[in-house]
Amino acid sequence: DVSPAVSANRSFALYSIRAAQSHRSYGSRRSNSGVQSVVSSQDAVTQPEDRNASEHKDSADAVQATAPYSQSSSVGLGSSLQYNSADEDTGKRPSTPNPGFFDDFDAFDDANWQDQRIWVNNESHAYVPDGKYNTREVSDGSLKIRVVKLDTPIVSDTYDKFGNLHPATAYVAGRICSKNRKEFVKGKWTARLKLHSSGQPSQFPAWWILGAQNNESPVQEENENVCWPLYGSGEIDIFEHHGDYTAKEFTTGAIVSLDSCDKGDWWSARKNIATTLTEYHEYSVEWDDADLVYRLDGTEIHRNIGMGDTYSEPMFAILNYAKITDSDMTGAWTMEVDWVKHEKRN
Repeated sequence: DVSPAVSANRSFALYSIRAAQSHRSYGSRRSNSGVQSVVSSQDAVTQPEDRNASEHKDSADAVQATAPYSQSSSVGLGSSLQYNSADEDTGKRPSTPNPGFFDDFDAFDDANWQDQRIWVNNESHAYVPDGKYNTREVSDGSLKIRVVKLDTPIVSDTYDKFGNLHPATAYVAGRICSKNRKEFVKGKWTARLKLHSSGQPSQFPAWWILGAQNNESPVQEENENVCWPLYGSGEIDIFEHHGDYTAKEFTTGAIVSLDSCDKGDWWSARKNIATTLTEYHEYSVEWDDADLVYRLDGTEIHRNIGMGDTYSEPMFAILNYAKITDSDMTGAWTMEVDWVKHEKRN
């Protein structure tokens, strides 16, 4: 979902070593933010002290990096993974060893992800929890996020951030986020994923990151009060496919804040890239000095020059599949995710 909405300042005391900056906006589904160590943001952001001990350890580990990436292992299922060069050819393991955060979806890990239930962009579908209606599935070592058309409309219990209830709908979808689980400032985010189909009207799957002070559901901490896409609630879209406009391209790049809630420039900093969407690829964004660098399978495809510090707040990851217009559909649409990782950069 693409969205506008949020401005603010958040202080994240990331363990004993965090700096801060961040945010994002919702109008459909997006945002940018960043803090150092395990979060990203533009404005100063501080980590609340009620984070659990394991999260604090993850952050501290991620910040103890040796050039160029952290050698500590804050891994999805809590184990320390060691990869060798042979693993890189399988596609199952990330090419950089010992990422600060890595989830290969052998199971759904509540320490990494939670459902994000919100109504944005006037979307016709409703996000449902716990994989209901098969909207979220983890099997055979991968995550499947889906939009599903039901035979009979259901009464939704999803609200927008203004308290309006989503109307009854026959379309349901999955959306998960690492908010208050895995948040990082800058570094490099990568996911290996594919679509089961593309180019169909209303399709809108996405892999993106948002500022951790975003004021949209779930709101779980006092400083989650910044509207998209203000600093602290900024949005960076790593992968986004608009089936209404193209069958073979995805969009990548940052949403530029227009310094007002719900007002963002969606296009000037973004670019469409052609690829085989129904085959696995690695989609990433990395803070490279002052720039944001976007890569497809390790090859640079786009660069937001001088925009890296604009998204210096702590940021969290989102994986979702939206149905963005009223066009009809049959059956289900699926985005399959092999793994997600974040690497802390010095």
